[in-house]
Amino acid sequence: MKILIFNWRDIKNPEAGGAEVHLHEVFGRIAHRAEVTLVSSRFKGCQKSETIDGIKVIRVGNKFLFNFAAFWHYVSRLRNESFDIIVDDVSKVPLFTPLYVKKPLLAIIHHIHGKTLFKELPLPMALYIYYSERLIPTFYKKIPFVAGSKSTEEELIGMGIPESNIRNIRYATNHNVIASGSKSAKPRVTYFGRVKRYKQLDHLIKAFRIVRENIPQAGLVIAGKGDDYLTLERLVKECHLESCVELVGEVSEEEKIKFLQQAWIFVTTSMKEGWGITVLEANACGTPAIAYDVPGLRDSIKDGETGLLVPSGDIERLAQAIIKLLTDAELSERLGRNAIDWASSFSWDRSAEEFMRVIRGVINGE
Repeated sequence: MKILIFNWRDIKNPEAGGAEVHLHEVFGRIAHRAEVTLVSSRFKGCQKSETIDGIKVIRVGNKFLFNFAAFWHYVSRLRNESFDIIVDDVSKVPLFTPLYVKKPLLAIIHHIHGKTLFKELPLPMALYIYYSERLIPTFYKKIPFVAGSKSTEEELIGMGIPESNIRNIRYATNHNVIASGSKSAKPRVTYFGRVKRYKQLDHLIKAFRIVRENIPQAGLVIAGKGDDYLTLERLVKECHLESCVELVGEVSEEEKIKFLQQAWIFVTTSMKEGWGITVLEANACGTPAIAYDVPGLRDSIKDGETGLLVPSGDIERLAQAIIKLLTDAELSERLGRNAIDWASSFSWDRSAEEFMRVIRGVINGE
């Protein structure tokens, strides 16, 4: 079987996030039994092509014009090759592959960006992507989709994609490299993930100011790659939290696991997610999560069982939820145990198997 995938980024791209982790974990496993080629955008210092964990990666265009470069590369170089299926990972600007791909086609979608675009991008670019997303039902209505969460499935149905065209395959985490560990001696709140404006980490810092008024020994760690650190640094100074807030930056996998193991609570304040893989990673470390009750995160967190959900944008309620988990040892321990059980029910191997069944079905016209 030969599979061709389009995605704006590959796992080595400095801007790779959850969508790229998902693609790499799933199709890296599928590459053991099928020939997998990924077309993605170029980035500074990259090779034009290389093989990563069995996936042949071809890089064309750049992060702004990949949709046009991908179209041209396909019609000029790949259209006549014997691929059994084309996979369109709709994780940035839709590529509108149904317009030019005549082979069996499968779309993956993590979430609809919607209004988060206006938090993150200059207005012209945000409008361009926003209205491109609005065209998904027009061009993809007959295409089978894989969604990673019930929230995303509901978004697609709300846009006009038939429910019968959507399969839900869950995200997962690597249990062989993540396990519960020792918690820090003092209360520690941790965020790990991309540090972007739509993650609203300013909300977490403002909430933590309230937490410190109630729990003076508490500390906050924010780690991960991203471009919003200067804003957070200014806010930390304004809130006089320099002594208790660490803005760590990009860290290794080993450091990430250590942070998640030592954390008493994992907190994410994102406007929305496709799922929230880092929530599962924290859960696998025995760390309950707190998040806003938004698409994706309401799927990855079982409210009152593996963590707590609070109304989106309510910084006071967010602070009180953090205080509750830091001071209620019985509740925190119960949620931590449940979190480990919850995370253990997810498997990339199982996700890859489910993807293969869907892929075979699309190829066979089922």
